[in-house]
Amino acid sequence: MSGRHLTQTANSPLHLSFLPNATTRNRRVVRAYRALGEADYRDRSHYIDGRFENVYVETARIPGLRLILAHAQACAREILALDDRPLRSGLWFNDMGPGQSTSEHTHEEHDELLSAVYYLEVPENSGDLVLLDRWSSTRLTPRAGMFGFFAPSLPHRVETNRSGQSRLSLGINIGPGEEP
Repeated sequence: MSGRHLTQTANSPLHLSFLPNATTRNRRVVRAYRALGEADYRDRSHYIDGRFENVYVETARIPGLRLILAHAQACAREILALDDRPLRSGLWFNDMGPGQSTSEHTHEEHDELLSAVYYLEVPENSGDLVLLDRWSSTRLTPRAGMFGFFAPSLPHRVETNRSGQSRLSLGINIGPGEEP
C-alpha cells in the first residue's frame, strides 16, 4: 500500500504503520520533549492520578513532529480512501510513568475522522493499547516507531505501565479542514 506499509489484520479495527528511520527521529523528538519547561506547554489536560495525561506543545516547537504528522495524514488518506481534500491534525504527548494507566475513553469530541497513536519511547511491559468494540477487544503491544490507527468512536484504554521507566507516545486526531 503506497510505501507506507499499512497493515490490518482480519476483522480488526486497527491499522498499523511504521515510521521509516524511527530510532533516530524518535530520539530527537524525545530529547526535545524532555528539555521543555512549564512555559513551553500550550495546554495540559486530564489530570488523573498525579499526572496530566495530555500535554500539548506547538508542533513547530519540536523538530520532527511535522514529519510524524505528515506520515499520519498520508496513512489516514489511504485508510479513509480520501482524495486531496484538506485534512487537519492535532497531537498531544502522553508521558505515562511506572504504575500509571489510561482509562477507557473515545476521541469523538469534534469532527475527527480517524485517531492514532504513535510510539516514541516504549520500555518492555509499559502497557498495551486495548481497543474495545461491542463483541471483542483488540490488543496492541506497542513498539517504538509504530502507528496504530482506529476510529475515534472506538473505546480504548492503556493498561498499567509495569516497567520501571516512562513510556512516551503521541495521541493524534485527524479531521477535515485546513491546518491552523
